[in-house]
Amino acid sequence: MPSAPEVRSYSERLRVPLWWWGAGLAIAILLAVEVNMGAPGLVAWLPYVLLIPFPAWGLLWLSRLQVEVVPGAGGGELRVGRAHLPVEAIARVAVVPASAKSAALGRQLDPAAFVQNRTWIGPMLLIVLDDPEDPTPYWLVSTRHPHDLAAALGWRTTAS
Repeated sequence: MPSAPEVRSYSERLRVPLWWWGAGLAIAILLAVEVNMGAPGLVAWLPYVLLIPFPAWGLLWLSRLQVEVVPGAGGGELRVGRAHLPVEAIARVAVVPASAKSAALGRQLDPAAFVQNRTWIGPMLLIVLDDPEDPTPYWLVSTRHPHDLAAALGWRTTAS
């Protein structure tokens, strides 16, 4: 472990793909048209007003996870959603490519690990902890830019 890793600021919001918005709104509009055709006595705009906000709310909720590195006096902190990890507690990091994600989340997964997986994001960053008092052996975090996140934590990874 390096004695004093150079921690840089990093921030990434793990949003859903843009095409999901089109698909979600198209499904909601299709359902609203069916309800309107099936119950013509209703006010014509009511099914649209009631059904269109649901996919928008769901997609916003799925896009809420923020991964960030905040430099600080104590060396900095990794924040994944509401979870916080001091950078000093990191023993090493490794990039998990999209091709190895299934294995990392399958049989090789330690049940005590902290996992923040977003299925629509391919790569992950494996963050091994060096804290004997913490029962969590490592963190697995989805990120679109694992090499940039590792660099922000003060670690170099092979390939870019």
